Amino acid sequence: MKLDAKDSAWTFWFTLPLYPYNKRRTLRTEVVKDTIWTFDQVQGILYTVVPIRMTVVKLAAGGLLVYAPVAPTRECIRLLNELVAVHGPVKHIILPTSSGLEHKIFVGPFARRFPQAQVWVAPNQWSFPLNLPLSWLGFPPKRTRVLPEYSILTPFADEFEYASLDIDLGRGTFAEVAMLHRRSRTLLVTDAVVSVPEEPPAIVQLDPYPLLFHARDSATEPIEDTETNRRKGWQRISLFAFYFRPSALEPVSLPRTLQGAFKAPDRSKKAYFGLYPFVWQPDWKQSFEALRGEGRLFVAPILQTLIFPQAPQQTLAWADRSLMRFGRK
Repeated sequence: MKLDAKDSAWTFWFTLPLYPYNKRRTLRTEVVKDTIWTFDQVQGILYTVVPIRMTVVKLAAGGLLVYAPVAPTRECIRLLNELVAVHGPVKHIILPTSSGLEHKIFVGPFARRFPQAQVWVAPNQWSFPLNLPLSWLGFPPKRTRVLPEYSILTPFADEFEYASLDIDLGRGTFAEVAMLHRRSRTLLVTDAVVSVPEEPPAIVQLDPYPLLFHARDSATEPIEDTETNRRKGWQRISLFAFYFRPSALEPVSLPRTLQGAFKAPDRSKKAYFGLYPFVWQPDWKQSFEALRGEGRLFVAPILQTLIFPQAPQQTLAWADRSLMRFGRK
């Protein structure tokens, strides 16, 4: 289907000005036949683009549960309404985090597109720099509720169990709600564990420019769209995204950066005027392989070093509860 530019438009991009700003493509994938679908978009900074995902689950009694909404663009809502037409209305919308602004920012606009849905949020919601009520952040006040401590107290208890982690960070909390869909034996998490594929995800390849930008070794290299460059760019972006300043990356001095910019074949705004202020070490590929670990699940470094160590016993207990529920027959 040919898309109109308005199909991917995200009007409220300025509330969290991340790339690709006012344009957000959506890719829907069926992961469990007639039961679970993922909706992927991308976001990032300085072309360090990574997928952000919403998961939709069909309820046995009819209708849909939405976990971690993404930007409700015209394309996203059309793809979701195609499921609604077959499986019934959106009944529940889950915000499974208290600190993830990149997830929270979409819930209010998304909920307005489905006025009959109940909105459920992780405990101890907060905002920065001012701690505002959820209604001031666009959440529908009459149909927004905090997830109870025990999943049996929710209307979807027959199909889902969940375990909540809530770590006090001082100014606010880090919260994550892991949900188990019993029938498909699928565990839904938001930030706690990730896996990095060797090849760039399909959603990132809809606009490969960020991949190609980071595939270069210097500002003087032209941007060339090849399968090898897409893979190379994705793997370097992964190091950027998880480590911010990976050890395999060396910053370049300002004079050298400007010198490279003057020689760059593309000095357009899209190419950041030819600026490319870093150089990758020869062993960057080994760094990526160490991060990826052959596709294993792992905890993102920022959570390993900054968040989870603040409450290690609480985190381990939450992981145990989640795994016990996942392993239950």
